[in-house]
Amino acid sequence: MKRRTSIVAGVAALAMLLTGCDFSVYSLPLPGGAKIKGPSYTVTVEFADVLDLVPKSSVKVDDVTVGTVEKVWLDGYVAKVRIKLPKSLALPDNTHATIRQTSLLGEKFVSLSRPTGSEQPRGKLDNGEVIPLSRTTSNVEVEEVLAALSLLLNGGGVAQLQIITQELNKALTGNEPAIRDVLTQLNTFVGTLDQNKARIVTAITAVDALAKKLNAQKATLATAIDSLPKSIATLDKQRAALVKTLQALATLGNTATRVITSAQKDLVANLQSLYPILTKLAEAGENLPKSLELLFTYPFPDQAAKAAKGDFTNLGITVDVNTQKALKGLLGLNLPTVGPTALPTGRISLPVHLPTSPGKSALPSLPVPTGTATTCITLLGLPVCTPKLNRSGFDPDLARALMPGAVQ
Repeated sequence: MKRRTSIVAGVAALAMLLTGCDFSVYSLPLPGGAKIKGPSYTVTVEFADVLDLVPKSSVKVDDVTVGTVEKVWLDGYVAKVRIKLPKSLALPDNTHATIRQTSLLGEKFVSLSRPTGSEQPRGKLDNGEVIPLSRTTSNVEVEEVLAALSLLLNGGGVAQLQIITQELNKALTGNEPAIRDVLTQLNTFVGTLDQNKARIVTAITAVDALAKKLNAQKATLATAIDSLPKSIATLDKQRAALVKTLQALATLGNTATRVITSAQKDLVANLQSLYPILTKLAEAGENLPKSLELLFTYPFPDQAAKAAKGDFTNLGITVDVNTQKALKGLLGLNLPTVGPTALPTGRISLPVHLPTSPGKSALPSLPVPTGTATTCITLLGLPVCTPKLNRSGFDPDLARALMPGAVQ
């Protein structure tokens, strides 16, 4: 009796000791579990559902046990699993995690895998990092498969398969050509879509770019839409005037059509008459504007002022004086051309200095040798001083009498 009492007391003391030390069965090593020797690091993995994963479960890479599960807990609606890995195991930072089973009814474990396909490995998985939900999955449980199958067999559509098959047979019987044609057209449609896949993608990209631009101009578009009612109201007020304007335009169009139709022959004749003139003007080319340059600088070309060096340009003037022809033309008299009573005739050549600089109101006189009598006249508005000629030469007084407008 004493022995039994001591055993019970010992068990109670051991239980109290284990309770005080926060003892858990998960702290005991499992048979066949991974034993990590040397340095290690921990990583937290997030799962939407950890199924019945428990601590001390295995962590495998390529179906080889490399680590162990230290802790499983719930954080909100996300299940988190802390795993322990050896320091010698190098995994990329974008490692994927999956909860799998060793067999159909075997234990669960965490499987780590490196990224495959178009995703390239990057970085290195270090201590304290987290593998998020976007890179974790869990396999379908056998219980889930059996539950779904039970739902299908008991209350699903399996019992209706015969009815569905019979109705399909009734619908298809006699309509084989039409159904075959529909399938052919559907095949052509899908093939055409596949051939134009690049264009469709380009069109979708262009629509996306347009949507972005419209979104950037959202405020402007909103302002324009807000101002549309006022614009429409203004147009509505001016509707009568717009209708009258359109009616007047229609009347104008009819009138113009009638006028053009009636004057068609004359218009064509006028255009045909203009054709030679326009042709000659086109043939004249650059000669016409060049000839007009002399109109404003007569009697000198436009380049004369540029060619002259200094303030004045020398000009030689030759004047033919025939008093007989002048008096005959003015008075109708026939005067003798020979004898002592004949009027003098002759030709003189005068050097004249003309200004080339603007603002010159007076012209210098012709230089005359010392001791020579001179006569000054105004020829075409220009002062000219020359040696006085005798009766056999040019007489300025006679020139003033015969040409009062030209010689003063």
